[in-house]
Order: sequence, then structure tokens, then C-alpha cells
Amino acid sequence: MARKLTAELLGTFLLVFFAVGVATLMFGFKLDGGSFAAGVVATAFTFGLVLLALAYVLGPISGAHVNPAVTLGAVLARRIPMNEAAGYWVAQFLGGILGALVLWAMFKASPIYHTSVQGLGADGYGSLSTIHISAWGAFLAEVMMTGIFVFVILGVTSKIANAATAGMVIGLTLTVVHLLGIGIDGTSVNPARSLGPALIVGGTALSQVWLFIVAPLVGGIVAALVHLAIYPTPAPEPVLSLDPEPEP
Repeated sequence: MARKLTAELLGTFLLVFFAVGVATLMFGFKLDGGSFAAGVVATAFTFGLVLLALAYVLGPISGAHVNPAVTLGAVLARRIPMNEAAGYWVAQFLGGILGALVLWAMFKASPIYHTSVQGLGADGYGSLSTIHISAWGAFLAEVMMTGIFVFVILGVTSKIANAATAGMVIGLTLTVVHLLGIGIDGTSVNPARSLGPALIVGGTALSQVWLFIVAPLVGGIVAALVHLAIYPTPAPEPVLSLDPEPEP
């Protein structure tokens, strides 16, 4: 269990450090060359590629959830017990906070970085949204995007799926989700990814972070319910992982 929790903490740390780091460079430091679309593509692919790598490296250890919404979906789909999920959630949130802290400390070494100006890739609605979407619109977007993301994960890691390609499908799905969501609210689909940056940026981002914790968890619940309705589950599923399942 200690190895699993370490893997979840490390994985969430790396996801936040690299992917939120690229988001900050693109939209905070304006390294997108003046093209919002270029920044969206760079950020979306960073999120997807980092998760793809983590899925294959950490998947055999913990399942590479690195996301409380994915863990909640796994619990409801009967993949892991609740007591194990609780440990995952603690590790994931700690990893997200540590990733944001290290990222912030690194950017602080730049004389042109100011948290109030460049931020730290925090999500937001209203004035913090590129399209100024309302709280309700952002909530709906997060539920939909997280629901699709978690549903795909549960599907490609099920008994009847091909485990060898699961990591690639998961990473590309996260990329597509970000291609849509960045312009809407920055894209969370992961409460641990949102909490760390919001704690550091503070202000409006922190006051809005509740939405990016609650909505993805709701999306995870919806995904699990749809998965259970579609996929046959004659027996409890194994731990959500990329490992091939042993023969009975």
C-alpha cells in the first residue's frame, strides 16, 4: 500500500509540475507567440502526454489514477475498496499541492514573475474564463468532460479491454478534453490538479476552486454509473491498472 500511495503522490506531483507549468508559460508568461490556439494545443498535449507516460510507468503499481475523480469512479465501479481510495485521495491532493509549490518556487526565481500577474494555471469561471462562462456553465462543462474522461478510463481498463493500448487511449482522451476545456474554464477534470494552484494564487481562484473539486467528482460518479449500466460485471473488478488480468 505504501508503494501505491507513493506512486499516486509522485504521479500527481509530476502531472501538476509539468502540465500546469506549461499552462503558466503559455498563458501567464505569454509564450504562446500571441496565438491562443497554440497555447491551447501545447497545454493540452502536455497534459495528455504526461498522463500517458505515467499510465505506463505507474500503472502497474497503483493504476496511475493521479486524480480523485478517477479514484471515485473506480470505487463505485467496484475496482478498489473505499479504505484504499481514501489513502489515494490524500496522496493525490498532497501531490498536487507539492507540485504547485515546487512550480511556484521555480517561477519565483524569474524577476518577471508575479503570482498576481502570471498566476499558476489556476482554473476559473466568470472573469477568470476566456469566454467569461458562468459558474453553472463551468459546472456543466466539468461534469461532462470528467464524465467522458473517467468513462473512457473505466472502459479501457475493464476485463474485456486491451491493456496494452490503455495508456495511449487515456492520454489522448485527456488531450481532447483539454482542447475543449481550456477556453471554457482552464480545464480541471481533476480536483487535485486544481486545488494546488488555487491555494498559491489565492483570491478569486481560491474562492472558485470548490467548483473544480465538486464538479469533477460528480462527473466521476456519472461515469461509474454509466459504466456499470453498459459493461457486464459478474464479479468485482480488479484494481484499476494497466496490468493484464490473470486467468481465473
